[in-house]
Amino acid sequence: MERAQLPLNQLRAFEAAARHLNFTRAAIELCVSQGAVSHQVALLEQRLGARLFRRLPRGLALTDEGAALVPVLAESFDRVGATLDLFVGGRFREVLNVGVIGTFAVGWLLPRLHRFARDHPGIDLRLMTNNNRVDLAGEGLDCAIRYGDGAWHGTQAVPILDAPLAPLAAPPVAARLKAPADLQRETLLRSYRADEWPRWFALAGAASPPLRGPVFDSSALMIAAALSGHGIALAPPVMFANELSAERLVQPFAIALPAGRYWLTRLNSRRETAAMRVFREWLEGEAAA
Repeated sequence: MERAQLPLNQLRAFEAAARHLNFTRAAIELCVSQGAVSHQVALLEQRLGARLFRRLPRGLALTDEGAALVPVLAESFDRVGATLDLFVGGRFREVLNVGVIGTFAVGWLLPRLHRFARDHPGIDLRLMTNNNRVDLAGEGLDCAIRYGDGAWHGTQAVPILDAPLAPLAAPPVAARLKAPADLQRETLLRSYRADEWPRWFALAGAASPPLRGPVFDSSALMIAAALSGHGIALAPPVMFANELSAERLVQPFAIALPAGRYWLTRLNSRRETAAMRVFREWLEGEAAA
């Protein structure tokens, strides 16, 4: 059957009748007569050479052939409807689902999003935050921004922003710190990557103390604890520029550990769409600026 010859009226009549299992209710939905729905279904059955309904005294029942056709039609009509919904004001808006680490979303992305919306009104950007653990396929994401070394199985990773780690503390706590060794007397707030503080101390040329501070799965949450005076966070200063410029947060030492960077990732099996390309290039441009 050629695509140009698809019997759309017949298929629509059948799909509505299959949902209601009643020609009259299908006719009301389609704003036609009950006879018109029955006629269209009969034409489709004739075209396919198969019965799609069993006529019962009080309605309809699908045959095996009809039951096989229903889900295909329902999904197709839903996809057409969803695509039509993307036309707003005479323009097509492409949906882009992006997973983002909460720290990156709040500390870097959100302050810049107004520029993306202004320059790319045809892209409907939808953000879902995570703590760096993400299932691209399972969560229906087109791409995701992650922190690490860029090595994720089956994934293409594009570097976006370097984010070395440095000690960050509230001003009263930072005032007690004159040398890296002074950190040994303080509560050190940690991420789930247990090697970060020891690596920073090694870089600073100081002995790493036993680590007993709280463990956080989010740098943003760790910084919230540091701002409250509960300890010293090892986090990327680039994500907390506002707090640093407002002097609510202090970086007492210039030493920064190159532990990783932020990446834009997508599955190798996922073709890069026009919206994905635009978003990637925009991220790269913002990071370079």
